[in-house]
Amino acid sequence: MLITMPSQRQTIGLLACLSIASFFLTAVIRRDSPGFFKFYEPTHDVPQGSAKPEKHPLYKPVPEYEPPPIKDNFPLLATSQPPAIPKWNVPRKGLYKEYDLPVAPPLLIGFSRTWPLLLQAVTSYITAGWPADQIYVVENTGVQQANTRGQLTLQNPFYLNHTTLKTLGVNIIQTPTLLSFAQLQNFFLSLTYSHDWPYYFWSHMDVLALSYEDGHEATPKYNEEGYKSLYTLALQALRQARTQDPRWGIRFFAYDHLALVNPAAYEDVGGWDTLIPYYITDCDMHSRLGMRNWTMLNAQAGIITDVSTTLDDLAALYRLEGVEARFTDPNPPPPEKEDGKKKNSRDMLADVVRRDRSAGRLPPSTMLGKRQRVSVYRGDLHERDDDEKKEDENIGRWRKLLSTADTMFHYKHGNRGRNTWQTGQHGGQGEPFYYNAAGLAEAIDLATENGKEVFRRKWGHRDCDLHSGAGLEFGDQWLVEKDWKR
Repeated sequence: MLITMPSQRQTIGLLACLSIASFFLTAVIRRDSPGFFKFYEPTHDVPQGSAKPEKHPLYKPVPEYEPPPIKDNFPLLATSQPPAIPKWNVPRKGLYKEYDLPVAPPLLIGFSRTWPLLLQAVTSYITAGWPADQIYVVENTGVQQANTRGQLTLQNPFYLNHTTLKTLGVNIIQTPTLLSFAQLQNFFLSLTYSHDWPYYFWSHMDVLALSYEDGHEATPKYNEEGYKSLYTLALQALRQARTQDPRWGIRFFAYDHLALVNPAAYEDVGGWDTLIPYYITDCDMHSRLGMRNWTMLNAQAGIITDVSTTLDDLAALYRLEGVEARFTDPNPPPPEKEDGKKKNSRDMLADVVRRDRSAGRLPPSTMLGKRQRVSVYRGDLHERDDDEKKEDENIGRWRKLLSTADTMFHYKHGNRGRNTWQTGQHGGQGEPFYYNAAGLAEAIDLATENGKEVFRRKWGHRDCDLHSGAGLEFGDQWLVEKDWKR
C-alpha cells in the first residue's frame, strides 16, 4: 500500500488548526473529575487557588427546659437488706404445688429504660406476695454487659442496678440486643423452651401492684381466714384455665398490665408479628388468637395500676412506720408561667379525674365495690365515726397506698401524656453504648408509625376490629384490598 505524506504547507496548516481548537476547548470546558467534563461559564470573582467554603452542620436548638435528675426511690437498699414484706402476703413455700401446677409460674417483666419505674413494679409485686425467686427481670437495653459491670450511672436511660435486683432476690435475664415490644414478646416465648415453662405471667414495668387486703369478692380481708394474696389468686386463675378450658390462650388482669400466657396458643398463630413492632401489634396478635379460637378472658388477682410516676420511697410498700405514700413524676413538665389563672395541684387533678371518668378511663380500684371505694377515700370525704377510728393501722396504710395509686393513674392519663416517663433520663454521655434519649424516643415513634402502616396493609383494615368489623379470618393476612378505599 502506498502512503502519501502531507506536504510541508499542509503540515503547518494542520498544526495551526489543532492549536486553535485546543485553546477553544480550554476556555469552555472544565475537568471536574477523571473522565467527566462539564460545560460552564468562567467566573472571575473567585481568586485562583482559593479554598471552598467550609461546611458546618445545622444543630437543633437547645431545649429551654430539662427535667431535674431522677432520684433513688429506695434509698434503704443502699445500706441494708430489704424489710420484711407484710406477713399476711408471705407465700407458703411450694404454694404452686397446692394448685396442681407442675412448675412454679414465672413472672416476666421487661425493662428497656427508666429504672425507678421498674424497681417500683418489682417491689410492689414482691410486697403483694409474689415470690421474688419467681420474678424474672428481662433486661432489654442493648448495652450488653455495661449494667452487669456497673458502668452506667443513674441518669442514663438504660441504667439497671443488678446489685439491687439481686438483693431483692429476683432473677435477671438479658436480651442479646435492644428488641422492640413485639420482638421482646417472642423472646419471652423462646424462654419457655429453654426453661421448660408450660405457662408464664408477664407484666408491664410501669405498674404498681396491690393485693385485695381490704377484702374483695375473690377473697376475705387480710386478717380473716381464707385471705388470698395477689399471687395466690394468680395461681388460682392459672389452675382454672388449665383444668376448665382446653383452648385457653391468655388471661388478662387489668388488660395486659398483667397477663397469663399459654405458649401453645402463641405457637399456633406464629407468635407476634415483629414487623409491627410497637403499638397496635397487640391488636394483630390478639385478633389472630381469636381467629384460631383461643380464649382471652379477664381474671382477678389484685389491683394492677397503670402509672407513670413513682412513690418517693418504696419502703411505703412494706408499710414501714413513718414512711408516707407520696409520689413524684420522674419527668415533670416545665414550670408554668405565671398568668394569674394558675390552678393548684388539687384542682388540676380534679379536672383530670372528671375528664377520665367522662371518657371511661377508670383506675383499677373501681373493681372494688362501692362501699369499699368510699372507705378508701373517707379520710378526705367524711368525718370518721367511732368504728372508723378503731380501724387498724394496716388497713389504713393499705388504703393510703390505694388512693395514692389512683391519683398516680389519673396523673398519667392527664395532660402530661401516657409515656412521658420514658424520657425522664437524659444523662449517660460518654458511657458505653450511649444513645441520645430524645433520639431514641423519636426513632421509636417512627418505627411505631411504620408498624401501623404495616398493620393496615397486612389486613386491609385500619382498626382493631378485624373480625367483627371487617369479617377477616386468619388466612386473610396480606391477601385483601384496603376496605377504606371502597
